[in-house]
Amino acid sequence: MTSPVRFADGALHLLDQTRLPAEERWLECTTPDEVADAIRRLAVRGAPAIGVAAAYGLALGMRMADRDEPPLERFERDADLLAGTRPTAVNLRWAIERARLAAEEHASAGPEAVAGALEVVADTIAHEQLHADRRMADLGAGLLGEGDRVLTHCNTGALATGGAGTAGGVIARAWEWGRLAHVWVDETRPLLQGARLTAWELARAGIPFRLVTDASVGALMSRGLVDSVIVGADRIARNGDVANKIGTYTVAVLASRHEVPFYVAAPLSTIDAATATGDEIAIEERDPSEVTRLADRPIAPEGTPAANFAFDVTPAELVAAIVTERGVLRPPYGESIGRALAT
Repeated sequence: MTSPVRFADGALHLLDQTRLPAEERWLECTTPDEVADAIRRLAVRGAPAIGVAAAYGLALGMRMADRDEPPLERFERDADLLAGTRPTAVNLRWAIERARLAAEEHASAGPEAVAGALEVVADTIAHEQLHADRRMADLGAGLLGEGDRVLTHCNTGALATGGAGTAGGVIARAWEWGRLAHVWVDETRPLLQGARLTAWELARAGIPFRLVTDASVGALMSRGLVDSVIVGADRIARNGDVANKIGTYTVAVLASRHEVPFYVAAPLSTIDAATATGDEIAIEERDPSEVTRLADRPIAPEGTPAANFAFDVTPAELVAAIVTERGVLRPPYGESIGRALAT
């Protein structure tokens, strides 16, 4: 698995995921504006990876501060810029809040000291994510039966976390343990993260898979060809409602109809204790042209109106378990999430 986030020589290097699978191109970001642009246009994506990138973006911004510039003023300006790029992914806000604590603690020592502290925070977040991913991989793989045929949606491997992946990490570990037969990969319209990214990762890892259209899920399940579903999350409410890439809710409903267990793998940083239910989660709407165009070519008549919701919310009642680095959470989620966050 390839990590899409690297920090070296005073620059943040991001694997441009908009170019995959045709080209492996790395971006070199030296300013928070460049990091924000990369997040906004999905050059780096996946809630955990966005959080890591934003943390490094804050450190880069502080390195640019004038000696006489109040560090906290600079921090808040960059934090506002980065926080506004992707409103649904809670890891972004979580990483900024961790960085803010460090900035406040070292502000009296000046911008250079704050910049160093922010780099430490970013390194720590990246390191913690790798360990969380490995723990989730072990726990999640234990939920699968030998020879399971797993369906997944969007992309949840190392590209999405900077570590080993959430649901993608579980899939990889299940393959290592001999529990996995193959993976059904949803294409994930409109930006095709499944077709472009998950297929790319699985092929590189030597894990057998087949790519299907999003609309194939019901047919696969009705024929008994799916044993379990595992997906990631961009935000999980306190009651267990899960916001994830658009189309996830449809998969969950079909899984419930066909009695296929629906699992979510996400680090605790994706759980938003301040959000009571999924009804309170802001759903990002992206450029409608992503729906009316494919590979920069029109697929609908000129002027066709379109709606482009980037995420949907799956009610907790449809989720069989949430795999975190602190254990596998089961219903009632209000209780199990509360215990996990308290430990």
